[in-house]
This record gives sequence, structure tokens and C-alpha cells, in this order.
Amino acid sequence: MSGHSKWSTIKHKKGNTDAKRAKIFTKLQKEILVAAKIGEPNPDFNPRLRNAVIAARAQNMPKDKIEGAIKKATASNEGSNFEELRYEGYGPSGVAIMVEALTDNKNRTAPSVRAIFGKSGGTLGASGSVSYMFERIGFIAYESNKISEDEIFEIGVEAGADSVESSNNWHEIICSPNEFTKVRDILIEKFGDPKEAKLDWKAKTSTTITNQEQAEKILKLVDRLEDDDDVQNVTGNYDISDEIMEKLV
Repeated sequence: MSGHSKWSTIKHKKGNTDAKRAKIFTKLQKEILVAAKIGEPNPDFNPRLRNAVIAARAQNMPKDKIEGAIKKATASNEGSNFEELRYEGYGPSGVAIMVEALTDNKNRTAPSVRAIFGKSGGTLGASGSVSYMFERIGFIAYESNKISEDEIFEIGVEAGADSVESSNNWHEIICSPNEFTKVRDILIEKFGDPKEAKLDWKAKTSTTITNQEQAEKILKLVDRLEDDDDVQNVTGNYDISDEIMEKLV
């Protein structure tokens, strides 16, 4: 979601309905399947798979579903035909949006993503049209009520993090992609599984949204993109004020 402070503005619409949870599980299983297919099926020796398992556990995916996805990858050809794609475009108010997808049919995914942009007041751009506005980072998030700000700051910096930011709800640790696995593993050893740990995108500069109507349009675009079965991750360079977010929750 917005800029570097992902967890401070999201969850505006994440209901725990059966349909929503089933969709999340399907996407997590797809990532586990692909990660296990292209690397070791053991999370201890496959950083991408470990990230996928952490994400699945954070969503309370049952252990048997996680293990089943890994076994499926090693026992069949399923997952070998998935392609990783990135789409770039502009949303309402000219905010930059990057969409990462896992698909077995790009002829299905591309038109779907383009239609979502168009119907939501945005425009799908060419490759490279907005990616220069973002930088690749390692991102790790912990709930702040479980760890003190001072403790996670000290351990995070010692582990090699570039920054450790804390709010009322979240600790957000950012590091370089090259340091990500080391920082993640040190934090896990000390504090247990994070709420999220992955390679992500951070906006170099953010567009501040102070108009509620525009904020609603941007979030509706993001919602629609995230609801697409092939879309795994959506990142934007918008920053919505806390006052507006409170009205939208």
C-alpha cells in the first residue's frame, strides 16, 4: 500500500469473510507452490519459500494446507508453468501503482488488469513507466503490542536494518534486499515469526492524498486489483492522511 508505512494504512477493508479468506489462501498456496517448485522444498534452505510459509502462518492457514502445497510442488508439474509479471500504471490523482502477478495465462491477466485500471479511473502504462519511482527493499513487520520499541530497534539495527519505525500498531523494519534474509532470520530467532516478511517496493517520494473522495477511488482501485485471482501484490506511492483513513475504515 502507501509508501514505506504499509501497515499503518492498510486493513481498511479486509473482512474475514469465508470468501475473502479462501481467496487469500489460494494466493498464498500459489506462492508456496511456485517457491517450492523453483527451489528447495525445505523452507530452511529456500528463502522465498520461507517467506511464503511465514505469510501463510500469519494468515492462520492450517499447517496441513501449507505442507500440502509443498508436497504438491514436488510430486507434480503444477507450478512450473506460472509466470511472474509486473504491471505499472497510474491511479486516480495520478498516483503510481505497481502490480505483481503470478499467472499461468498472461493473455488472461493483462486484459483483466488493464480493465480494472480503466474502470477505476486509472491507466495501465508501459513497462518502466512508474517503476523508477520505487526502490526494492526487504520489509518485515511485527505487531507493536508484543515487542517494545527500544528492543526491536536495537536488535533490528544490530542485524543490519536500514531503518526501524514504530507506530501504535506496528514495528516496520526495512533493509536492503541483500541483507534481507540475514535480518529476517535474526529477528525471527529473537521474536518469532513476523506478521509479514518479504522483498517489497518502497516509493522514493509519496503523493499525499487529503481529499476523501480521491482516497476512496484509489483504495477502490487497489481493492479491485487485489481481488484479481492472478494478482499477488499491489504497491502505490500514495499517502492517505490518518484523518481520512479513520473515516474510511
